[in-house]
Amino acid sequence: MRSLARIAPILLTGAAHAALPDAVDGQPLPSLAPMLERTTAGVVNVATFARVQSYPSPLMRDPFFRRFFQLPEQRRAQSAGSGVIVDARTGHIVTNHHLVADAHEIHVRLSDGREFPADLVGVDPQVDLAVLRIAAHDLTQLPFGKSQGLRVGDFVIAIGNPFGLEQTVTSGIVSALGRSGLRIEGYQNFIQTDASINPGNSGGALVDLNGRLVGINTAIVATTGGNIGIGFAIPSDLVGSIMGEIIEHGTVRRGRIGVTVAALNAQLAKVHGVAETEGIVVTEIVPGSAADTAGIRRGDIVASIDGRPMLRPGDYGHQEAVTMVGDELDVEIIRNGRRMHLAVSIDLNWSVAGARLHPRLEGAVLIDVRYEDEPNGIAVSSIERTSPAWATGLRPGDILLAANNQTTRHIGELARQLINANRVVLRVARDGRIWGLRL
Repeated sequence: MRSLARIAPILLTGAAHAALPDAVDGQPLPSLAPMLERTTAGVVNVATFARVQSYPSPLMRDPFFRRFFQLPEQRRAQSAGSGVIVDARTGHIVTNHHLVADAHEIHVRLSDGREFPADLVGVDPQVDLAVLRIAAHDLTQLPFGKSQGLRVGDFVIAIGNPFGLEQTVTSGIVSALGRSGLRIEGYQNFIQTDASINPGNSGGALVDLNGRLVGINTAIVATTGGNIGIGFAIPSDLVGSIMGEIIEHGTVRRGRIGVTVAALNAQLAKVHGVAETEGIVVTEIVPGSAADTAGIRRGDIVASIDGRPMLRPGDYGHQEAVTMVGDELDVEIIRNGRRMHLAVSIDLNWSVAGARLHPRLEGAVLIDVRYEDEPNGIAVSSIERTSPAWATGLRPGDILLAANNQTTRHIGELARQLINANRVVLRVARDGRIWGLRL
């Protein structure tokens, strides 16, 4: 009873209640309630179920003992998060990839209590997004806002299901924009907010004061396992691009521009003879890339891409995340103090002469290998029999998996790894076998 007394509500007498004002200067007290009444129904609970192995005894974890005794038991593990209805007509829902990555079953529960099995339409692990679909009517979708227009200090509201507490709303402000370097895989350009985000909020909505979706909540800094006022959301502009790609193609056919950039500072600006001291400068060009073909060069200042200002490396990272195969990009650069526009065409594959990467690769033509439009290695598409590459031991059809124990998923990664390497050992796959070749 003592513990209950600590949290018991204070009951106001009739006189005390009557003394509380319902309005100030004839105006109703400010409240988020009207906006939330038309918004919260667009946020759903996402429950996932996975089959995991359960061993009745620690000995059963040893493969030796499992040979003689029963197989491990299967048990059903459940986890929960949130999702946002983005198309009421088709039943599409956006959530986080990490919520559904290992799921065998996915269920969605609406704010009115209805529950539906969900189909997984597609995922983008690089941005931590997934798209689900349910067969349901009378849904409420959230309208998209423009995250690009957000400013530090803007009020935002997080809606989700933290710790299984459904339809929870917390408010705060945008604390920072363009956050990266969070030890999270993939592309990073997060909105930081102090609106309380806790486990279970993942995949939920971050909305503005008009109830428009400006972000999908995805991560927190949690030294204690709970909220400490530092949460991160994926910007809605990025969400919309990835969502559309997944719905149309079932996967993300991401292309690559093919440059490495660094932040422009006063010293670099002086070297390149430009007045700007805020922006990004090209430090590397990947041979054979879309940027290389278009004529972009090291030392170019990238002012904008498709009209989007490139003020910091994070802006370029955001552009990379939404650059898809088939895109035609208008890249504005500054070279020797002169502005110019270059057309960059994003193709599915790159091919490059091996000599452009390393003298011992001369005579080989390398091409990216893709499965489901994702880069997975580099293939030797052709090779001259009297070339240094042939003498090294490479053959047509070989797959280059790594260089000096660093994975090479595409030509761009291989080029970066070979730039300053004195000794190179390639890990090569051929006819189901893998071995090393020294360049």
